[in-house]
Amino acid sequence: MPWSIYRDDPHWIPPLLSERKDALSSKHPFFEHASWKAWVAWQDGKPVGRISAQVDQLHQERYQNKTGFFGLIEAPDDAAVFSALFGAAENWLRENGMQNVVGPFNLGINQEVGILVDGFDTPPRIMTTHSRRYYGPAIEQCGYTPAQDMLAYELDINTYRSPASKDEVLDRYQGRIKVRELNRKNMEVDFETMRDIFNDAWRDNWNSVPFSRAEFIAIGKELLMVVPHDFLQIAEIDGEPAGFIALLPDINEAIADLNGRLLPFGWAKLIWRLKVKFPSACRIPLMGVRKKYQNTIFGPAMAYMLVESVMGPGLGRGGKRVEMSWILESNKPTRNIIEKFGGKITKRYRMYEKTLT
Repeated sequence: MPWSIYRDDPHWIPPLLSERKDALSSKHPFFEHASWKAWVAWQDGKPVGRISAQVDQLHQERYQNKTGFFGLIEAPDDAAVFSALFGAAENWLRENGMQNVVGPFNLGINQEVGILVDGFDTPPRIMTTHSRRYYGPAIEQCGYTPAQDMLAYELDINTYRSPASKDEVLDRYQGRIKVRELNRKNMEVDFETMRDIFNDAWRDNWNSVPFSRAEFIAIGKELLMVVPHDFLQIAEIDGEPAGFIALLPDINEAIADLNGRLLPFGWAKLIWRLKVKFPSACRIPLMGVRKKYQNTIFGPAMAYMLVESVMGPGLGRGGKRVEMSWILESNKPTRNIIEKFGGKITKRYRMYEKTLT
């Protein structure tokens, strides 16, 4: 159905249908702690729109605020279609005891989120959303108000600058902070370490919900299919794991002309483009520093070291640009670190909320 919405948008990247099928399968670990329902709007015998509604039990246990989610929203520039879709999703959420709704989440906060509201002139990076310009206003016409804005920053790998403050810390505490690559021989232990760091680092972030072990392992296995081992780095302080980072090649760049299909020849093209003709862009979707270090001199130093640790491998494989996303607009400490590297805002995503009456 999204093909009909974006057929004249040169910046939309058709998703891999096999990946979308797996993400929505009942076997996906997200559904171990969430329930959901989805709807398709039909007009003149053709599918023209879609939406989903989710209730995440991990969110309910943590916040106890009776807030459900909407997601997967795609529709034409037609107020009646938007109204019908949101009406269906909201009714289901009410029936399941929800009093508030936030979104879009596709399907949880640790997956794709947000409506693109600025930065329509470039394609989306891997695991980020793309939207038509009318989506935001159409959602607001359905009674929603902005809840949070999230930003995407871009760094030029060739010209990024390392803050002097990082070097001062390293000179003072030389030998205490070390960064190492993911140990593939001890992969599951390292993935569990990364999950633990991420959940600790972001636990106070807006609507944060911890990764389950099954979810993080599933993501890790997917990453290892396309991500070089030196794109995953762990920072240690006095031998204790304290931070990590994941750099992903922009698979969207490699699949742009596959029209969502890997068969019959898509697989060969994808492998060649990832192994031989490396994408010119990468994205950092996962990064974290343990909470106890964030407000100390070690926190920023570790963040700088982690970013630098993946810049070299990215450049060595032909990468030119790195997107860091998504970053809450209100997260000034992280934004300051990125801006000291020379990062520039390239996209803005918006989350919406509504009280169900």
